[in-house]
Amino acid sequence: MLDFHDYDLIIDARSEHEYAEDHIPGAVNLPVVNDREFAEVGTLHRTDPLAAYQLGARYSLMNISRHIEQRVASLPARSKVLVYCFRGGKRSKVWFDVLDTIGYRVEKLKGGWKTYRRWVNEQLATVPGNYRYIVVSGPTGSGKTRLLHALEESGAQVLDLEGIAVHRGSMIGAVPGKPQPTQKYFDSCLLRRLGEFDPARPVWVEAESKKIGQVQVPESLLAAMRQGTTVAVDAPMAQRVQLLLEDYEHFRADPASLIARLIYLRPLIGGEEFETWQTLAGQYKVPELFERLMRNHYDPAYRRSILRNYPEIDKSPQVMLDDLSPAALLPVARELRARMETPERAAA
Repeated sequence: MLDFHDYDLIIDARSEHEYAEDHIPGAVNLPVVNDREFAEVGTLHRTDPLAAYQLGARYSLMNISRHIEQRVASLPARSKVLVYCFRGGKRSKVWFDVLDTIGYRVEKLKGGWKTYRRWVNEQLATVPGNYRYIVVSGPTGSGKTRLLHALEESGAQVLDLEGIAVHRGSMIGAVPGKPQPTQKYFDSCLLRRLGEFDPARPVWVEAESKKIGQVQVPESLLAAMRQGTTVAVDAPMAQRVQLLLEDYEHFRADPASLIARLIYLRPLIGGEEFETWQTLAGQYKVPELFERLMRNHYDPAYRRSILRNYPEIDKSPQVMLDDLSPAALLPVARELRARMETPERAAA
């Protein structure tokens, strides 16, 4: 497969819905025919193939003309461009011929997106095993994600799975106004991120379950993480509640929506406990509700899960995060790196 960082522009010549499902990260969608035109040409092709090809050609020339004016014309001479479509056929060939005529150094991805997708799947089966992981574990609200951000700021290699998944990882973890990527695009972004790491240095990552919202974490990555080094973090309950109030601010104004997301837990935690949650939500006592959720559901559930996946977690270095503000976490991150990334520690 090609080195996609080697191009000044990557053009995805497919229609919008194909691009939305998955694409090479960084590629720009400049469709030869859009969704509506694609459907129109396809319908016409059933009864009059010649007319369909003529219509498709007209749409292609008009669209490429617009794309050149709006996006391509600013490229310097001799820029390196990669184009691809579904199978590396007609749509990418149209772009290739035009760009080659202009004088750009243009390449067409052999086999198109289908070959790229097969390559992603093959790579994700093996590439995660090329790295040594330091896995940060800790109960809900203990600042794991914030610590990862501090670690990255301090210069560590960080794999933020929840950031790639656009989800905070729990039943209430959807990010308002930000849809999750498709599974295929999550895979693409994950593979790209892994490819940015130096295998000689450890990769910091948060302990995750098999699914983050609606996307699945590759089993190969989960298996490699379970072979890594673990760090267990925690924070005082008051700090944890404050973190949830900040990260889930939308529930403060609408606690009923929080209860609606938790309704599936009722059989698990019992009607009496769930009714207590409802009462607290109805009284807008969100801090009290968050604390009760953590003590009576999330903490026991997390404990069971972490012991199942990391049975030696209690032997890990333990870190109490008394202050979850970014300014306070940065020196903690630096100290953790000094402890965990030394050659002696890596050998252990």
